[in-house]
Amino acid sequence: MKFQQIDQFAAELKVDTRAAVYDGSKKGHEKRTKLLFDEFADPDALRRMAGDIKQHVIENLDTYLPAVEAKMKANGVQVHWAATAEAANEAVLKIMRARGATKMVKAKTMVSEETELAAFLEKHGIEALETDLGEFIVQIDGDHPSHIVKPIIHKNRREIARSFEREGLGDYNDDPQTITRRARNFLRHKYLAADVGLTGANFVSAESGRMVLVTNEGNSRFCLAATKCHIAMIGIEKIVPRDYDLALFLNLLARSGTAQEVTVYTEFISGPKSPAQPDGPEEMHVIFVDNGRTEVLASECRDILRCIRCGACLNVCPVYRQASGHAYRSVYPGPVGAVLSPLLMGDKFAQKADLPKASSLCGACNEVCPVNIPIPDLLLRLRNKAKEENVPSPGTPPMGAWALLASQPTVWRASLIGGKVMNYIPTKLIPVPALQAWANKRALPEWRGGEFRKWLKNRPKKTKP
Repeated sequence: MKFQQIDQFAAELKVDTRAAVYDGSKKGHEKRTKLLFDEFADPDALRRMAGDIKQHVIENLDTYLPAVEAKMKANGVQVHWAATAEAANEAVLKIMRARGATKMVKAKTMVSEETELAAFLEKHGIEALETDLGEFIVQIDGDHPSHIVKPIIHKNRREIARSFEREGLGDYNDDPQTITRRARNFLRHKYLAADVGLTGANFVSAESGRMVLVTNEGNSRFCLAATKCHIAMIGIEKIVPRDYDLALFLNLLARSGTAQEVTVYTEFISGPKSPAQPDGPEEMHVIFVDNGRTEVLASECRDILRCIRCGACLNVCPVYRQASGHAYRSVYPGPVGAVLSPLLMGDKFAQKADLPKASSLCGACNEVCPVNIPIPDLLLRLRNKAKEENVPSPGTPPMGAWALLASQPTVWRASLIGGKVMNYIPTKLIPVPALQAWANKRALPEWRGGEFRKWLKNRPKKTKP
């Protein structure tokens, strides 16, 4: 995708796509709100508690990570560490080659999207098939997810039906049940033929070393049922201290992500199958992925590592609703992506420094976040970081003249007199090109400068008693 600012991308978005994103995100937000406030007397207290727990974890990762590793090894899990996306992908490839494996089935995992694992494995002759329905559709279309939880929020059933027809999965039929049945029939054979099943993890308990997976399609279970090797790619921030904490997080994740009381499938996985179990992976590998997270931890925006990838901030965001996920040029779109994506770029921060500016700072993202991340504050910190690093801001007119005008009272008063003229000058006649481009994308209010000064000058004087 060529570089475009989010407002430019939104202006060129197809009407059908914008409608799909807007409707899908709005409905998700409204259902979530009703469910939370109908069932909990004080959901904000739960958010604050969850935020405190996650903040405690990220502030003490140096203690929790070795503890998790020890527990997992005791459970029979082989633990690997990957500092970069490349190292994570290489670790997966090494495990597969050691087994002579050539076919993988993947459950939905944002970390593997982040590392572009499927494309990497395909370059090395390994089939890596997405099994989440939305991710599968994105994969066959050569597309990218537009939402953290709903990868194809930007597509409608007619587009999906055409994709299935193109891929030989049946004649055109846009009935949702038919689409789902055709995907199921295709994927069942792939599950049985695969050598390796790959998942992510929503949470990892430091107390027991168990990883937790939540899905609504059951595809993660199918990925692990027939395969002999389970690989899990997990971000180093996914830890919770105790099994007991999972009750809180699973309640908040289901309601915030998909407006459900509980997800359809919740799996607790300790390790490979035991001798008493008839089926299941004979070996299990966990790859803990850093890929810039320690740099984020060292920054003043470390709070973003609390994120549990529920997508609630996307659903409520007025910018995301108009622009869709693809406008963010990142695996992580929306408010969380506007913070996390530039941070994960490391020394290439400037390439995504425009994302924090794609926000109205209305604060809705913070209000819905199940772990109470102060996203508006973090966006402001990143805007300041861009300013301090002299990162140019395409499309924004120079503000030096405005600063001079606003800091000189005499000049300011004089400008107020001429300001009313702006009410009668069409935008296209503004003599400054940068200002004209800026004004073309904004509806300017009627100029009313000077009214306050008149009121202040003519207001009745109070007399002393």
